[in-house]
Amino acid sequence: MLAAAALVAALAPPAHAAVQGEVYVALGDSAASGPLVPNQVVPDLGCWRSDHNYAHLTAQAIGARTFRDVTCSGAKTKDMYESQGTDLGSVAPQLNALSQDTTLVTVQIGANDVGLTGFIEDCLNLLPPPVGDACNDDYIENGQDTWRLKTDALRPKLVTLAADIRARAPQARIFLVGYATYAPPNGCYPRVPIIRADANYIRATLMYFNRMLAEQAAAAGLRFIDLQTPSVGHDPCAAPGVRWIEPYVPAAPAAPFHPNALGMRNFATVVTAAVTAAVTAAVTAAVTAV
Repeated sequence: MLAAAALVAALAPPAHAAVQGEVYVALGDSAASGPLVPNQVVPDLGCWRSDHNYAHLTAQAIGARTFRDVTCSGAKTKDMYESQGTDLGSVAPQLNALSQDTTLVTVQIGANDVGLTGFIEDCLNLLPPPVGDACNDDYIENGQDTWRLKTDALRPKLVTLAADIRARAPQARIFLVGYATYAPPNGCYPRVPIIRADANYIRATLMYFNRMLAEQAAAAGLRFIDLQTPSVGHDPCAAPGVRWIEPYVPAAPAAPFHPNALGMRNFATVVTAAVTAAVTAAVTAAVTAV
C-alpha cells in the first residue's frame, strides 16, 4: 500500500497544474463585475464589467483553460435565471454560462436583492445632526429591522441557487463570495459623510449579511470566500492608495462604494488562494485514499 501511495503521489499533478485545467465561470453583481475599473469590456457594456475584476485576474493567475465572466452590475438572484435589463440592452441569464464541463464557479450575489446600494445612498448626510437626519431608523418598522428581514428572506433563494448551479455544472467547485468592509467602527465623518450611528449600522448590517452568506454556503455545501476580513482597514475611509472600496466621490476609477483596481487585485489574491487550496486538498485526499 505504501508503494502504491508513493506511486500515485509521484504521478499526481501538482495543485497548480490541476488548477490550470479549470473551466471557470464567474457569476455575480457589480461587486464582482467592477464598474468603471479599467478596462470595461465588450460585449454587454451595460453590465459595467472590467477585464481587471477579481474573476479575470483569478483566471489569469490559475491559468484557467476556459473562462466565462457574466457578472453584471445591478444583478439580483432572479437574473441568474432571467434576462437582465441594463441601460444598454438586455443580457442573457447568468446561469446560461454554465455547462457540464464547468469545473470552477464563483458567485457573488444578493446585495441588490436587499437593496444595499439604495441603503448606502440613503445614509449620505452632508450635514451632521441635529440638522442632518440619521438613516438607520428608516429601516425599523414595528420594532423589526427590515434590512435583516430581507437578508433572512434571501436564505432559501441561495440554497436553491446553489442546487441549480450544481445541476448545470455537476463537476464544479462552487465558491460563494462575500462582500467587503464598507465602513470602519464609527465611520469617519465628514471625510465620508455618513454619521457615526449610521456608519455603525451599515457595518453591523453588512456583517450580518456576510454571516448569512457564510451560513447558507455551509448549508448548501459550497465553499465561502470571506472578503470582509481581509478588507478591514481598506474601506472607503482609508486614504487613496490604501482603500480598496471607493467613497461617494471616488479618487480612482470605480463606482462609488465599489471596489477599485487595487481592491480587485487584492480580492483576486484571496480568491486565487481559496481556489488553489481547494484543489490542493482534493489532490491530497485522492492520494491519501489510495
